[in-house]
Amino acid sequence: MPPMPKAGICPLPILPALPAYADATFFANAEVPHGKVEVATYKNYSGEEKRMHVYLPPNYQTNATATYPTLYLNHGGGGDDTNWTSTDARGGSANFILDNLIAAGKAKPMVVVMPNTHACASATPSAPGKDDACTQEYLKDIIPYVEHHYRVKADRADRAIAGLSMGGFVVMNTGLPHLDTFSELFVYSSGYFPDQQKAFEDNYQELLKDPQTNDLFRVPFYMSAGETDIALKNGQAVMSVINKYGIRNFWVLSSGGHEMANWRRDLYQTAQIMFPDCGGK
Repeated sequence: MPPMPKAGICPLPILPALPAYADATFFANAEVPHGKVEVATYKNYSGEEKRMHVYLPPNYQTNATATYPTLYLNHGGGGDDTNWTSTDARGGSANFILDNLIAAGKAKPMVVVMPNTHACASATPSAPGKDDACTQEYLKDIIPYVEHHYRVKADRADRAIAGLSMGGFVVMNTGLPHLDTFSELFVYSSGYFPDQQKAFEDNYQELLKDPQTNDLFRVPFYMSAGETDIALKNGQAVMSVINKYGIRNFWVLSSGGHEMANWRRDLYQTAQIMFPDCGGK
């Protein structure tokens, strides 16, 4: 008989409802305290000059002693580090989503780091012990830069990683092998393609079947897709493996397809459950 499931290390959060598909109020430029978005540049491990956008929450500048958790938020294929804070029809307005949630007391103040992973993202699951280019850049360059230049908490309990579409591969390829670095993984509209599904299970099964792995997720592993999403079936296939090994998770199906209208809503929903107050690291 298989062992009985047990509760996670942190209490199971109540997942907030998604806003309605046509709702634009949650990402509006409202009359609330606003954070700051700034551009940072760094040199990666291969000597390439790289850029990222960084959201600093309201009062970051004035409260010089406060430290913050960090969300590493990844764009999709063909995008760059500007997409999540762009306010055009295809932009994420992530800064306004966070401003509004923080003002309402629904999300913790956090630093949000949005790097440009266009050149390093891979749709191939990382082989055991072999970090892909994006993972190396995160571990060698992005995280050290952020933790040197910003007042963030430098521990796994205060690092989350999220991404849409191609950025979802970054979340899985970087986050799953490095649960010693990240404690929360959020995948929006993504999933390995059919020819990579076996490699995904083969590469990660030792991790997934380890009974200690569940305790590394302070928030359940999260995947979402729209009901007409081109990534829906791929995401369902990934989730079938997650379920096979009993990893606690949230699966969210929404209206709409592979589009920013969904990814804004995903960020709105998940930002409210990030960085829970509970014991353990």
